[in-house]
Amino acid sequence: MPIPVHLARCAGYDHPDLPGTVAGLLGRVLPQGLAGVRVLVKPNLVGPRTIALATTHPSVVRAVCLALLEKGAEVRVGDSPAFGTARSMARLTGLSRALAGLPVAVVNLGRPRPLQLSFGATIGLSADACEAGLIVNLPKLKAHSQMRVTGAVKNLFGCVVGFRKALAHARHGDHGCRFASLILEVAAALPQTVSLVDGVTAMHESGPTGGKPYALGLLGASAVSQALDTALWTLLNLTPQVVPLWRAAATRGLPGADPAELAYPGLCPADFPAAGFVVPARLKAETFDPYRLIRGRLKSLCAGLGLGRAD
Repeated sequence: MPIPVHLARCAGYDHPDLPGTVAGLLGRVLPQGLAGVRVLVKPNLVGPRTIALATTHPSVVRAVCLALLEKGAEVRVGDSPAFGTARSMARLTGLSRALAGLPVAVVNLGRPRPLQLSFGATIGLSADACEAGLIVNLPKLKAHSQMRVTGAVKNLFGCVVGFRKALAHARHGDHGCRFASLILEVAAALPQTVSLVDGVTAMHESGPTGGKPYALGLLGASAVSQALDTALWTLLNLTPQVVPLWRAAATRGLPGADPAELAYPGLCPADFPAAGFVVPARLKAETFDPYRLIRGRLKSLCAGLGLGRAD
């Protein structure tokens, strides 16, 4: 049975049609009966370079929260940045201002729960994410130095707790297949997830931070995160051979990895010309300054113990 992927145009983050477009997309992919359901909204909150471009735009997050609240859901916005906290990133990105007045808390995804991986390692996946009734995943479409370009599935890697992500990047990032498998297995371990991508202004040339803006004017959603990614990679004229996550998903035969499985009830990838979107020509392993890692870890611990400002 075809997997629907819904694509829509959006002229800008301040455009009056954005909330309605977001609500319309979510209405096509959300399950029924959300009254009282604990929903985790999972944006991309990463820093510190080009924060405004690298993170899910606050207007998109607010629109998603409004749509969920109207359906009676209990909504939290959460992430687990490798450095700092979700609330500090929310303040820096303007997300805290965007959510002001809404009954929505910004939380740091914590309480690591060991997840056994297929290649013998384990990683700490947030129990806060695992215990959600539904995850609404809000990736930012962007180039990535390690994975070439990322979207929905990679954003779920943010449910790994804190510094463990940085360590995984460093330990497994030079093994493309292994790191892709890790990301896919993290996504598979999470509760029911729907994804809505922020591609209004994407990031290209380099990433996941430090890239340049690309005005794509796209919002897209699917109940299958892999299907949404496949649609995005198709839109960018990429192939599984050059996108490690796509190649790994196709090798595993995951639903949504085959473009022939997808259906586009409205607009399709060809409706979004992206000839000028540049992805990294060469992939490279990520490295992390150990002092920065220690500082970020200490900041997160202090925030959790109430010994310092969490925002």
